[in-house]
Amino acid sequence: MPRQSNEALALRARARHLFLRSRHGHCQSDARVVAGHWTKPEKKKMPAKRIPTSETQEALTAAELEPMTPTEEKKEDNNGKTELKKELGLVEGIAIILGIIIGSGIFISPKGVLKETGSVGMSLVVWVLCGFLSMIGALCYAELGTSIPKSGGDYAYINTAFGSLPSFLFLWVANLIFVPTTNAIMGLTFAKYVIQPFFPECELPNSAVRLLAALAICFLTFINCWNVRLTTRLQNCFMVTKVGALCIVILAGLVTICMGNTQNFENSFEGTKTDPGSIAVSFYSGIFSYAGWNYLNFMTEELKNPFVNLPRAIYISLPLVTLVYVLANVGYLAVLTPTEMLASDAIAVTMADKLFPYCSWIMPILVAVSAFGGLSVHIMTSSRLCFVGARQGHFPDCLALINYKCNTPTPSLFFLGCFSLLYLCTTDIYSLIEYSSFVESLFILISIAGLLFMRWQRPNMIRPIRVNLLIPCAFFLICGFLVFLPLYVRPWEVGMGILITVSGIPAYFLFVYPQNKPALIRKLLDILTVGTQQLFLSVQGDD
Repeated sequence: MPRQSNEALALRARARHLFLRSRHGHCQSDARVVAGHWTKPEKKKMPAKRIPTSETQEALTAAELEPMTPTEEKKEDNNGKTELKKELGLVEGIAIILGIIIGSGIFISPKGVLKETGSVGMSLVVWVLCGFLSMIGALCYAELGTSIPKSGGDYAYINTAFGSLPSFLFLWVANLIFVPTTNAIMGLTFAKYVIQPFFPECELPNSAVRLLAALAICFLTFINCWNVRLTTRLQNCFMVTKVGALCIVILAGLVTICMGNTQNFENSFEGTKTDPGSIAVSFYSGIFSYAGWNYLNFMTEELKNPFVNLPRAIYISLPLVTLVYVLANVGYLAVLTPTEMLASDAIAVTMADKLFPYCSWIMPILVAVSAFGGLSVHIMTSSRLCFVGARQGHFPDCLALINYKCNTPTPSLFFLGCFSLLYLCTTDIYSLIEYSSFVESLFILISIAGLLFMRWQRPNMIRPIRVNLLIPCAFFLICGFLVFLPLYVRPWEVGMGILITVSGIPAYFLFVYPQNKPALIRKLLDILTVGTQQLFLSVQGDD
């Protein structure tokens, strides 16, 4: 390593000294490093509030009540502050929602819906109802996101409504199990579709698949650490590719129907299953393809004018996704028979093999790009959940630091990236995602319960968007059915999910709840924080 100058060494020593003093309450100085120089900020002026507040909002923190104003691209125009920049407009918000929803699910999971419903007609009905369910859920989250304008999504809403312990348990499961396992599975899906054309009739080499998945996770984590704007531009490109792949499926199906091949739609409801368990499982398969409709709420603080752009992005994205998904399934069923769909593990690839045998390799590449784009959005949005939890004091302070050059939560991204790579080395990763999927649905139910609770407990709370009370009530009942039915259908998975969740309770009472932690733990956390500051050139963000 090149030797550092005496000035740089003195700067680092001064940073550590001030940090340790401020941690123990001996230093009231707010000095910090900005672009390599020590500055003492001027007396902060309270930002002008765009929205009036009421007495019933006293439980919200000041950061929750004060809408952030958009930051400029140049750091000198930001008064020296180090914070997450507001670089996401309406187009970027739509691209994030479309990018996280339209992943690899629509190219794979139609098989699961058709299998559990038993008929073509009922499978299309389930796809429409899943889109409608996602839409009313997104409307509820639009109210939550504008009433509590903080990043973190469900974590912020549960914390505001029900307090510290329930929100910590969500943070515990999400960051230690659900987020990294989802990243690992998305990376594996991308790698499999990239490698598949090179081994058309052979089993894919497991080591090559996992190595390529690891490279994808590392590359996208680096891009997200480097520049948010570059990441969102990549999302726009991925979105065009995904929609293009689905347009190929839709156009191929419409041409097939126009040529008179409609036999797959005759007697379309024949063989429909009436077992409630099968219908519920079919909804799970469909909802898997719509998963991610609430992920833009994880980045509320980085949205320009979130009170306008958050609901607009939802209103535009969800109907568009529902329309595209239903038409894509019509396209599949126009080309493939139900038997062919049930026998396929990758329906879009099977369809391409049947229609375009000489250039069928294109479809796996398009599916791979779709999975790659979904992974990129998931890494970006989920890292904000970890960052906000650390800022609230539920995770180590080092994860709440921001790189002062790039204004990105680099430590949180690095932490989740390492966990994702760790899960790539496990052999039972799919079981973990099954266990935690139930828990994620449960916490969505708790978030909606929080909305209803705050409607009753804080009737005068300022709500820029206030949906009809019937909407959250209906969504609460439907989610309750989908959450508690697996207790009968899949009791083992539900039991493991609950066990993983409650395992966070001892951690909460050992490391979060105590006001005065043991001196050894405080010292270790201080060393970890200072080391993270030096390693990632990061500082505490300005709230």
